[in-house]
Amino acid sequence: MTKPSLPDLLHAAVSAVGGTERPGQVAMAEAVAEAIDDNSHRLIQAGTGTGKSLGYLVPALAHGERVVVATATLALQRQLVERDLPRTVDALHPQLRRRPQFAMLKGRSNYLCLHRLHEGAPQDEEDGLFDQFEAAAPTSKLGQDLLRLRDWADETETGDRDDLTPGVSDRAWSQISVSSRECLGATKCAYGAECFAEAARERAKLADVVVTNHALLAIDAIEGAPVLPQHEVLIVDEAHELVSRVTGVATGELTPGQVNRAVKSSAKLVDEKIADALQTASETFERVMELALPGRLEQIPEDLGYALMSLRDAARNVISAIGATRDKSVHDEDAVRKQALAAVENIHAVAERITIGSEYDVVWYERHDRFGATLRVAPLSVSGLLREKLFEDRSVVLTSATLKIGGDFNGVAASLGLSPEGVEGDDVPLWKGLDVGSPFDYPKQGILYVAKHLATPGREGTRGDMMDELAELIEAAGGRTLGLFSSMRGAKAAAEELRGRLDNPILLQGEETLGELIKNFAADPKTCLFGTLSLWQGVDVPGPSCQLVVMDRIPFPRPDDPLMSARQKSVEEHGGNGFMAVAATHAALLMAQGAGRLVRASGDRGVVAVLDPRLATARYGSFLRATLPDFWYTTDRNQVRRSLAAIDATAQADGK
Repeated sequence: MTKPSLPDLLHAAVSAVGGTERPGQVAMAEAVAEAIDDNSHRLIQAGTGTGKSLGYLVPALAHGERVVVATATLALQRQLVERDLPRTVDALHPQLRRRPQFAMLKGRSNYLCLHRLHEGAPQDEEDGLFDQFEAAAPTSKLGQDLLRLRDWADETETGDRDDLTPGVSDRAWSQISVSSRECLGATKCAYGAECFAEAARERAKLADVVVTNHALLAIDAIEGAPVLPQHEVLIVDEAHELVSRVTGVATGELTPGQVNRAVKSSAKLVDEKIADALQTASETFERVMELALPGRLEQIPEDLGYALMSLRDAARNVISAIGATRDKSVHDEDAVRKQALAAVENIHAVAERITIGSEYDVVWYERHDRFGATLRVAPLSVSGLLREKLFEDRSVVLTSATLKIGGDFNGVAASLGLSPEGVEGDDVPLWKGLDVGSPFDYPKQGILYVAKHLATPGREGTRGDMMDELAELIEAAGGRTLGLFSSMRGAKAAAEELRGRLDNPILLQGEETLGELIKNFAADPKTCLFGTLSLWQGVDVPGPSCQLVVMDRIPFPRPDDPLMSARQKSVEEHGGNGFMAVAATHAALLMAQGAGRLVRASGDRGVVAVLDPRLATARYGSFLRATLPDFWYTTDRNQVRRSLAAIDATAQADGK
């Protein structure tokens, strides 16, 4: 039987979803097929509207070997598993003569744990998990959530938290879920045969395509013990997010509350002397943390160093003792033991990591008004880890609408541990970059406006001229505005000020769930939606409801961000430009994602307005602009107001 051609397969898949092939999509599919055949690596930038998920799924399914697809957002995971994969598999079946299987796989804590549900969380054993809510009417929000989870457990097929609608609080979910360290294991657990997490793993082992998230991909790389099934091809979608997700997984933290909980959970399982030693170390650590001031610790202070060594040594003794004792008075001892062990092992690992003091780690204090101080440790860079763990023994395709920073792929490649494109050498994974463009005509569909006349934003304080400019732009646009702010404080201040000045409804992030906010924003063209830039990367509102995207300032990292400033300093010590490599690259990535909210369909028209004159006047402005879509560029405020008014008038004439 002759092998079906890639163009025929792509045509069948695109027709099945009611679309038409685009040149960029065809180029992408060919590049992915070539990478898989050559066992090589690709970085592919595919603009909004390219149809990139089919651009990689079709060649991956045609290849026939197992493929892992890792995404950053829940929305894309759902789209792949619920829409794109079922339709693509159906469409390709007649030509492939087989029906590839697919499955979703996440970390264990994303699945409801039946043991926790029925036996209760060990720390709540005095009053039981649900008894307190049944004895009294479940009037508390936590009580209502837990009762609803118990009902849901009887009807769910997956046990996946994301399938629960509406969702529940993190506190409620933590009562009925376990981490991989706390899990008893299927063979020891009375509910092992029915376990949702184990069932998901079994489905993944049998699947041709496994859809997962960046965090699980990072755990698979860092932990050493394989979590994902063996695979020949890895496709990383939303790849611009990968470094920050891997950094998050590789970050450790210690808080007094967390240490106290570990002390309590382990006290019954070891003799009094060993338990007292951990209690004393915990109290010493708590006293040090009470005086902690936020910021990076380039040297570990003597009092903190002593507290951490005491914690490490006491935790090590508890870990040894827990394994050697049995206590029949403890209800469900195996589960209690496993949870206590997980908590104490985490404290030991983080305390030891900070005490050892690797030059490749950054340590800092954070302080929260409500929760007090946290001690954190994160890798200075994850590039070495990614180079070693990501690109070995498989073909890797990384794709996103934003991979070229300042006009080329080398910045993102360096963050992934790759050398500049075309550089060969021992242990250097070779890769090729491809920008397949976008089907949209950006210069005709959008304007990039920089408010050059405004004052340069300072560190703190209100910006009266910026508020005036924002109000005038919204009025010219007739609403229809997505406001992206560099801080939540800025978003709130703008919402409060403009609610008093404008008739347009202004929605604010945090006042309702993300889904509700986006739904209400899309439903009423006069409405504006304000929030922080970093949390709005997934907003997809095509049409006339979003015709003005405003950014209040260039989103450089805060100068006191310990990890970013440490990374910047490290680049400078190695002879590079730390500001451009770290701060400007971070800002460019966020701005490109923000600007990408404007044009989501071929009929969209509008303006991206940046209310920060530095984008026009600073030397790095051209680097940032080169990362944004190729909109028509202007600093003429009157021209922009006229354009917005004309776009608004056209939309109103069309009844939108």
